[in-house]
Amino acid sequence: MRLATFLDGQRPRVGAVDGDSIVDLTTAGLGADMTALIEAGPEALARAAEIVGGGDGRSTLAEVEILSPIAQPPKILAVGLNYADHVAETGRDAPIVPMIFNKQSTSICNPGDPIHVPRASHMVDWEGELGVVIGKRCRHVPAEKAAGVIFGYTIVNDVSVRDWQHRVPTFTMGKSWDTHCPLGPVIVTADEIGNPHRLELKTWVNDDLRQSSNTKHLIFDCYTLVEHLSTAFTLEPGDVISTGTPSGVGAAMDPQVWLVNGDTVRIEIQDIGTLSNPVIDEPEDTPLF
Repeated sequence: MRLATFLDGQRPRVGAVDGDSIVDLTTAGLGADMTALIEAGPEALARAAEIVGGGDGRSTLAEVEILSPIAQPPKILAVGLNYADHVAETGRDAPIVPMIFNKQSTSICNPGDPIHVPRASHMVDWEGELGVVIGKRCRHVPAEKAAGVIFGYTIVNDVSVRDWQHRVPTFTMGKSWDTHCPLGPVIVTADEIGNPHRLELKTWVNDDLRQSSNTKHLIFDCYTLVEHLSTAFTLEPGDVISTGTPSGVGAAMDPQVWLVNGDTVRIEIQDIGTLSNPVIDEPEDTPLF
């Protein structure tokens, strides 16, 4: 099933995308938001499938605004240096264990909404990534059972402010700026994706193809990441794991290339769809204290 959060002019709702239409699941009582639907478990998805088949509560995609599938994930856990070709282009050594950092939930950006080039830096880079969405509260999950706690998969743009990222080893300040985590447009449930380690991933900036790879090249695969993270702390429904980016980032180009006002970043992942966002300079009227 392909699930989205959408705005129909009144309030955000959860829906199932079916071709060029979306079926309202919130009005049908299947959760006020995506996290609630995830927490409701397999029975809710089975009921959602019945509702889609019934044809009620249907709008065309052109009639609604697609939002980030999860407005504020409980945690956004990201992985650095997780493709060998990206490790090579950075000139760094391959990690022995996953390199984990956080993106703050306030960095979430809806599909189609603008990515801001902030006032404090112009060194803004793109990173197309597969996102894993956790479906169950869990701890100490072995890799061989990790598929059972994954709800589905989505697309993440791990937008990075490179000078701030490399000022300190933790990366977090360079990864968490407002608008710097475009997410969506849908979550495709794990049963529909099947094996997540076979998906073509491509990123364009404007009409230029900058990244082209496949999730089979992940150094630490999705299940290994779940095992690693759940060793330390509880994973919760709606948590997003951004699994890392392949080669082709702007920081590795010669000369380096940064996102500027007027650009558009488009990320496509096989069987999930396309996440597209324009780029603008941070508006002068961004709220201050």
